[in-house]
Amino acid sequence: MGTTDSAAPERLAFSGRQPDGSTPPDGGDRAAVHAFWRFLPGTAAYLFLVVLLLIADTSVGDVARYTGYALWGVLLPGTLVFRALRRRPFSLLEDLAYGAVTGLVLELVAWFLLVTLGAQSIAVAWPLAVVIPFAAVPRLRRHWRPRGYRTASLGWSWSVAGAVMLSSAYFHQVFLSRFPVLPTGETTRIFGDMPYMLSLAANAKQHAPLTVPQAAGEPLYYHWFSFAHMAMTDMVGHIDLPVVESRLVVPALAALSMVITAVVARRLTGRAWAGPLAAVLVFAVGEFTAMYPNNVNTWTFGAPAVRLMFWSSISLTYSQPLLIALLGVVGDALRRNENGQDGADARARGSAPLFGPGVFILTALFALASSASKASTLPVTLAGLTVAGLAMLIGTRRIPWTVVGLGAILAGAQVFATAVIFNFESYGLEIDPFGNVQSYWADPDHARPMAFQALVVAATLGAFVLNHHVKLLGMIPLLRRRKFGLEPVQWFLLGAAVAGPAAYLTVNGYNSSYFTIAALPFGVMLSAWGYCESFERAALSPRAKVALAVGTSAFIALLTVAIYRYSDAWAGYVQRLCGDSGATTSYSLLLAALGAAAALALIALVCGALWWLVGRARPALRGRGGIVLLTAALAAGAPGLAHDVLQSREVAWVGSWVLPRTQVEAARWIRAHSDPSDVLVTNSHCWEFDNYAKGSACDNKRSQWLSGYSERSVLIEGWAYAPRAVALTRGGTAYDGPFWDQELFALNEDAVYRPTEAKLRTLHDRYHVRYVVVHRPTGYESPRLRELARQVFDNGTTAVYRLP
Repeated sequence: MGTTDSAAPERLAFSGRQPDGSTPPDGGDRAAVHAFWRFLPGTAAYLFLVVLLLIADTSVGDVARYTGYALWGVLLPGTLVFRALRRRPFSLLEDLAYGAVTGLVLELVAWFLLVTLGAQSIAVAWPLAVVIPFAAVPRLRRHWRPRGYRTASLGWSWSVAGAVMLSSAYFHQVFLSRFPVLPTGETTRIFGDMPYMLSLAANAKQHAPLTVPQAAGEPLYYHWFSFAHMAMTDMVGHIDLPVVESRLVVPALAALSMVITAVVARRLTGRAWAGPLAAVLVFAVGEFTAMYPNNVNTWTFGAPAVRLMFWSSISLTYSQPLLIALLGVVGDALRRNENGQDGADARARGSAPLFGPGVFILTALFALASSASKASTLPVTLAGLTVAGLAMLIGTRRIPWTVVGLGAILAGAQVFATAVIFNFESYGLEIDPFGNVQSYWADPDHARPMAFQALVVAATLGAFVLNHHVKLLGMIPLLRRRKFGLEPVQWFLLGAAVAGPAAYLTVNGYNSSYFTIAALPFGVMLSAWGYCESFERAALSPRAKVALAVGTSAFIALLTVAIYRYSDAWAGYVQRLCGDSGATTSYSLLLAALGAAAALALIALVCGALWWLVGRARPALRGRGGIVLLTAALAAGAPGLAHDVLQSREVAWVGSWVLPRTQVEAARWIRAHSDPSDVLVTNSHCWEFDNYAKGSACDNKRSQWLSGYSERSVLIEGWAYAPRAVALTRGGTAYDGPFWDQELFALNEDAVYRPTEAKLRTLHDRYHVRYVVVHRPTGYESPRLRELARQVFDNGTTAVYRLP
């Protein structure tokens, strides 16, 4: 573990030149062989994902078009602009990773201009706005083929590629192999929010800014940049949106997130192997839990990071590479402030050269794009920067102007999002200290002794730390050794890592758990940093490294099997031990994880004592027990991925609901036979999760299938997620109350059940309604509708009428 070899020996080994500068006869062959091995890991990761996509019934044409879109529409323009902004190159992978994220930012600008000007038909040509200047201007041409790259070791490259392939295999097992692109039968299940997200992407093809597709014309005050990205994927790549959503966008963005995590960790820590470790900790190690199955109703402290890093929250998936790139450029600016060295000095030390003055432009780009990608990202980043600034002010007694400048950029981006994108909408989130966790220590009758109640409160907070933050324990040896005498970039990472969970404990509502998730990359960077330092000091022999790897794998396997097979028995045992055999206490759901943590701590204590005793006789073991314990602690959340795979095959995920093929068939017919500006009327406002298997009663307002698969706005469909409705929930995720305009709602319902010529004419002339869509499981249309409008589609379940 530790850093790779210095840059100079690497360049010498692979440059095709002798030490005296002469070129050997076979220099060209050696360069070709080196290029093959250099690009093999990335190529293997790409081809592995392609194979999985093809197995999951993705067409070769869609894969090829998406590859072309990613290269032409994101990677090429973004890489050129990034190279122009950073001062000196470090590695090709870093240029490509930061370039891809920069491309996502430029794409947002292109999207806004194209949709505003109504020029969607020429979307494929937008990269020319970057390519032509970089080809025509002499000073910019050098960015096509920069020189001076440092080559990473093959082991490092294969580690990053292996992490990407692991995430691809995970996505294939939990989603790609389980859910079709479009429903194939009347009992097909999909994730419940996918039609909603699909409708937003379709809306982004026609509206800038977006509107609520389920309430035509209603402003959408929401973090919707991810859906603009999906719209551009459709417009540039000419790929059907359901394919983009259900097959392509998530694995690609997750892969980019892992790669950008690896290069940022390598740059900020100065340790190459912190990169793959950070990527694995963020995206492959889940929450610490002793429960299987672990469905939505047993998620104890809000949204889990790994499980939501896919289709159930595409906005989170999209926001991650932007957030991590922002973390990287802000951290790099703090490196400059920390040691004052320029890029040449850094290269001489074998570290990444500083980005230079362009870091402020990059910060602005990533901050603006992050601001409305996920609302939780900038507050966490700002909090970390504030902590770093205070530490520098106290330590140097001088105003850290670099921090002031960065803070002004981040604050400006936050103000932009709050005022322009969100319109000061809070979605019902309110300051309510411990509101998200106090139910676990609730004692309304005051029946518990004060000491015991204090213990319950402490145990609850301890369970919260265990759940999300075990993989951050690597920072502890770093903090202990430095006695909190941290570098500015470390204060930045620590401050943000603490700010996220602090916000979750301060702001009420399920969605506040995204603050915790936003903070994890910061904490993981610091954890990987501390782990690498500890690993270096342990100075393990090659045989010891192999033993540690094998032992860690065995520990993960044992923990995975134990939780899978015995979690129910364990939970029952712990509950009986705590006098809660009926699982009736407020804290019952936490006992299994707390008991497992206590058991593992006891085992660690015993093993530590034995290690100390054996170490007295075997000096080679001395000083190395800590790295074994730390490795096991970081791996404690690793079983989550395997459990997700098993759970996806054995148990239906809460939130995956039936969507019949016939409904989607009708919506797709409308998409093919209508104009994008046409508005629809429907009687479908509820999503009966089991397709009315238990009768016609339905108590939610989550019907979004029509707007999603027709890619058209609906006058009134399901309004559960409309911003003005969610604001009434006081931190809830969906609103199930009445529609806010009852007069309009009555007109909408009359179009199906009590139509008149005057009412249909009002809908057509005033609200631009062209089609009435009848969902018959909800209710049959009036016979009068057939007389007043022309029936153009009917498959028994759904009928479509066109207004004259």
